Amino acid sequence: MPLDDAYANAPYIAGADAFPPRWAAAAAAFREALGARVEIGLSYGASERQVFDFFNAEGTSKGTVIFVHGGYWKAFDHTSWSHFAAGSLAAGWSVALPGYDLCPDVRISEITRQIAQAVTAIAARTEGPLALTGHSAGGHLVARMLDAEVLAAEVRARVLRVAPISPVTDLPPLMKTSMNEILRLDAEEALAESPIRQARPAGTEVKIWVGAEERPVFLEHADLLAKAWSAPHVVVPGTHHFDVIDALQDPSSDIVRFLTAT
Repeated sequence: MPLDDAYANAPYIAGADAFPPRWAAAAAAFREALGARVEIGLSYGASERQVFDFFNAEGTSKGTVIFVHGGYWKAFDHTSWSHFAAGSLAAGWSVALPGYDLCPDVRISEITRQIAQAVTAIAARTEGPLALTGHSAGGHLVARMLDAEVLAAEVRARVLRVAPISPVTDLPPLMKTSMNEILRLDAEEALAESPIRQARPAGTEVKIWVGAEERPVFLEHADLLAKAWSAPHVVVPGTHHFDVIDALQDPSSDIVRFLTAT
């Protein structure tokens, strides 16, 4: 398909195959080290994948950061990303990592509704502000949470900040990739699920991150959303699609400071 190469990350990242097992191992070690502070597999929906892990802050939590994983809506689950809760936990915030069903079992629009259901369930068990971040397809999903038709108003009012990382923001081009055999996007859904076509969010601070060494299409998607929403965006020097998220582990990083500002 004509756009397969444009959206291919792994062929342009040295040692790409080592990243997923490294993430999974680091995530498992992080959960084990936190012990009782981690609540595993809390259900928010009907399927086995509609669960979230909850990482409790020490003492009184300042709020809750929700991280949504990527994988082009067709790969991975929430358990490979636990260690990316480290930065926000160190800043005194709790962190929730939701899973979701994958394409082709569901459509992208259904995944959007599942994440809204997860955010609602997380909001119901917590107090204080919420901050959302997500990577790649997860960046798309957290951006979709700012659509007035997706989250209930009382939940959306608690979402103070959203930080999409390397988000996919314009979905029609994906129809020209082989991935669409799995994603099953049609023109109507692709337009409806494109964050750049949402109304500019009000009352929520948005800042977009993307790696300087990412594929050009991801730089373009970040720029499109920044322009559509009049939101600032950061092009992080020396980072690619797989390591731009590493900053989430560091409480002193710009993205963690943004998410956990009080």
